[in-house]
Amino acid sequence: MQVKERETVNEPPLVIDVRTPGEFSEVHAPGSINIPLADIIGHADEIRRMQGNRSLHLMCRTDRRAKIAREELTKLGFTDVEVICGGITRWQEEGREVVRGKKGISIERQVRITAGSLVVLGVALSHFIHPGFIAISAFVGCGLIFAGITDTCGMAIMLGKLPFNRVQGAASCRHTSQETS
Repeated sequence: MQVKERETVNEPPLVIDVRTPGEFSEVHAPGSINIPLADIIGHADEIRRMQGNRSLHLMCRTDRRAKIAREELTKLGFTDVEVICGGITRWQEEGREVVRGKKGISIERQVRITAGSLVVLGVALSHFIHPGFIAISAFVGCGLIFAGITDTCGMAIMLGKLPFNRVQGAASCRHTSQETS
């Protein structure tokens, strides 16, 4: 769905942002609700109640996670589910209004930092302690290959569950200060 189509609907859609709470608190579309991708299935009944007769629009950083969420929700019987093409990145590029909060380190950057650190650690340990530690680097390399092929990153999912990627005092499903009608 093109983002501009969102404004032509008489009844505003329910917009769910499937990024982590940390990413959501940094920047999000006004009126959107945060339900991380990892939690989307567990909130299906709540999403149905919030949706009512409105269409459901999913958003993430670009649109990859939103497409995964759409697949999961479709399996659960949701029918009127659209992905906001280009996600919050495109939303901002088009000059649309956003709500900004505290800036953090994106999950993507956290994955790169963690993967790189583990590779360096594996190489260093294999050089100074025991050659078998090179397995750490090999494991990370295989994980990156798997993530590239499947477009699913286990490290990002694990990092998203860490306390610093959760908004303090907020549930995984929260409304922004500007509710949708």
